[in-house]
Amino acid sequence: MPELPEVETVMRGLAPRLEGRRIARLIQRRKDLRVPMPTKFAQRVEGRRVRHLERRAKYMLWRLEGGETIVVHLGMSGRMVLVPAKEANAKPFDAHDHVVFETDDGWQIRFNDARRFGLVLLLADGEIEGHKLFAGLGPEPLDQAFDGRALAARLKGKRTPIKAALLDQRVLVGVGNIYACEALYHAGISPRRSAHTVKEDRAVRLMAAIKDVLGRSIRDGGSTLRDHVQPDGELGYFQTRFSVYDKEGATCPTPGCGRAVRRIVQSGRSTFYCARCQR
Repeated sequence: MPELPEVETVMRGLAPRLEGRRIARLIQRRKDLRVPMPTKFAQRVEGRRVRHLERRAKYMLWRLEGGETIVVHLGMSGRMVLVPAKEANAKPFDAHDHVVFETDDGWQIRFNDARRFGLVLLLADGEIEGHKLFAGLGPEPLDQAFDGRALAARLKGKRTPIKAALLDQRVLVGVGNIYACEALYHAGISPRRSAHTVKEDRAVRLMAAIKDVLGRSIRDGGSTLRDHVQPDGELGYFQTRFSVYDKEGATCPTPGCGRAVRRIVQSGRSTFYCARCQR
């Protein structure tokens, strides 16, 4: 599933083609994905200008003039494909191009989702914060105001392993399995450690590592393991920089360590770490 850096990368790739443009045409090629498509979707959005794009957790928010927002989640395998105006009419639709947005300058944004676990909603701006998808979400890890002290406060009293706590969207959003493993390694914290013990210096180190890992991945276009591509078709390449994720048996990259990276299963997810460097 695309994690925060992948969604951020997709959003940044779409912004130059969408922000300030009108949706001239919407082609809806099926009635639903994970949930039903908005009622009279094309009728409600055609002719409206996209004011700006933003991200909340793993959701993209396309803010429209008139006080409504298109909410997009990529699901497990969804992707946004940009088709230039000069190619749009000649390029056939893929079987999994389920929603097509055409802007007033002729470009197309095709939402392709083979597994159909994604979603597209149309919500009033005032409904979003209280909507079941957004209510209870934790803070954004890239928010400058969210620091080690704030993280420690959200971990206080939690007896689950710190790895599980980082995947809890109520603690903070968008840190999926890959980036939790990588951040814990760079912070020198064992994924087995009880979350409530991550405080003071440990929390500061971990929060700094989370911000650093997410930031580097965004700059690299995200991680392409299976389905993720950027809207222009380019692959992300942060996977070439993994320190421990999916590196079971490889030598720990910390100079002088010499131990092999281990793999354990926590809450049904693979965790990769160095038992010597992470305490």
